[in-house]
Amino acid sequence: MPKWREAVGSISSLDLRAMEKARRRQERLTKPPGSLGRLEEISVQVAGITCDPLPEVRDKVIFTVAGDHGVADEGVSAYPKEVTAQMVANFLRGGAAINVLARCAGARVIVVDAGVAAELPSHPDLRNFKLGYGTKNIARGPAMTRQQAEMALDFGIKLVEEERKEGLDILGLGDMGIANTTPSAAVASVFTGLPSESVAGRGTGIDDATFSHKVEVIRRALDLNRPDPSDPVDVLAKVGGFEIGVLAGITLGGAFYRIPVVLDGLIATAGALIAYRLCPQVRDYCIAAHLSVEVGHRAMLEHMGLAPLLDLGLRLGEGTGAALGIFLVEASVKVLREMATFEEAGVSERSS
Repeated sequence: MPKWREAVGSISSLDLRAMEKARRRQERLTKPPGSLGRLEEISVQVAGITCDPLPEVRDKVIFTVAGDHGVADEGVSAYPKEVTAQMVANFLRGGAAINVLARCAGARVIVVDAGVAAELPSHPDLRNFKLGYGTKNIARGPAMTRQQAEMALDFGIKLVEEERKEGLDILGLGDMGIANTTPSAAVASVFTGLPSESVAGRGTGIDDATFSHKVEVIRRALDLNRPDPSDPVDVLAKVGGFEIGVLAGITLGGAFYRIPVVLDGLIATAGALIAYRLCPQVRDYCIAAHLSVEVGHRAMLEHMGLAPLLDLGLRLGEGTGAALGIFLVEASVKVLREMATFEEAGVSERSS
């Protein structure tokens, strides 16, 4: 049985007993109940994910998954597709935004070649799961075969398995791939039922004419390929991307191994959305770090019922928003573990 099918059939509910214990402790901490808002909610969610009423976040990993896209040939991006491989090299040198923010959060960045259209030199932080040299052009046919789509899901789960050996308490989703906002918007359209113009965004900063063309390319891809929303693997194969599939697999792997999954922006959330449609229970393991300026991102988060923690106008990808989200999750569980209760601090409680 493929790993992804095993995961989908095995993901269980959050641990209600651990959540109740965490909630009771939150009520005894030296503060008015609820005064730390979402931080309190996150700590209780993480308790349920990990089955631990006093969870810890020590080993943090951001998976920045890279892949190229045949649809770039349609001129839907402001940058040439060679930039994907160039940015992977930048990640591995530690010079990109994700590297800076990951260092702030104390997270290690694992870069994944899921389908970059170039040979990449080996590196200790690079994982080679190349499914092809970029997907096919979705405006002219399916992005990949169904077999490749299933392999992408399995590769994502395998990545989680491998990093657990090094320590993995929380994971963040990130991406790199020129033109990948186009397939991500197509995925969003299929699952939310919204038209392409309601989920397409400006991506790398395209002008009005290119944006109109991008909307038409997405519409053409959906009309041509007719992805089946009741079959998420079909959607991935027909209009997705190699990195989107691996991100979906990482999301399934996180839920399967009871690890919090922190989402980044549009592309990462497209991957998580595929995982969610394969197994709705996945939603409980996901934490939306932020709201991207890409309109399709909001549509996908609303479809999954996820409320973002931050709204900073981010639209870079790479896992940058996830790095900020991981910091907030760590802060939430530190408050739960380390803050004194009224009894411990000798502080008088609220009058009855």
